[in-house]
Amino acid sequence: MQLADRTVREHNNRIARILKGVGKEYNKVSKDDLRAYIFDFKQDHANATVAGIIKTLKVFYRDFLDCPKLVASFRFPQIPFKPKVVPTQEELQRFFGALDSEQGEALFLFFATSGLRKSEVLSLTFNDVDFKKRMIIPKCHHGTTKNSYVSFYNEETEKALNKLELDNNRIFNISDRQYKKLFNSAIRESGLHITAKRLRDWFCCEMGSLGVSDRYIDAFCGRTPKSVLARHYTDYNPERLKEIYEKANLKVIL
Repeated sequence: MQLADRTVREHNNRIARILKGVGKEYNKVSKDDLRAYIFDFKQDHANATVAGIIKTLKVFYRDFLDCPKLVASFRFPQIPFKPKVVPTQEELQRFFGALDSEQGEALFLFFATSGLRKSEVLSLTFNDVDFKKRMIIPKCHHGTTKNSYVSFYNEETEKALNKLELDNNRIFNISDRQYKKLFNSAIRESGLHITAKRLRDWFCCEMGSLGVSDRYIDAFCGRTPKSVLARHYTDYNPERLKEIYEKANLKVIL
């Protein structure tokens, strides 16, 4: 189905838990069985988690097994809109001061100034980065659930990277677990819950405040263009994007 490996694992894990909860083989499950499971499940879980269960059921039965009638009546729960609150620049600076390693500082600035996803940054290799142009072209996506195009990092990040000994194939030679250890330590020290996802949110909001058009922010973040203008009448030449990025003059640590 051309899904990313991580998405496949998530669906596999969910469907295994569902079938264990129902207590039947996948080809002997009825609509009522699944409905009863969802009803029980939603008593103790948030709507977003319930939506993930229903999504997996639709992918597995409707798309993979070609049994659409089994899940056709299932509807996703409404998830109320919650206005996003991103960290202030002062909070970012306070968090940055709580990081206790040069690698943590470089990683923090890379997240904040590129807008890339955590998985994209942690998997970057030297072949994915043009250091002269400070240009990043992630190549870690092999499915259809996530996209990436081109992004950049600023001079602050460049200085932080220059302090590191980059002698391996990957830019940041750390695991997801090591990333969490670095950031959790700074969370405890600063009292601020700042993560790679929140830094991606900050990047989007800050670039918008600096006058960058939504369609270019989406390009930096690897999101699929939504409007006709963005899809068919926008120049996404990397040199054009570099000009737009540098004109914004994004700063994190003043």
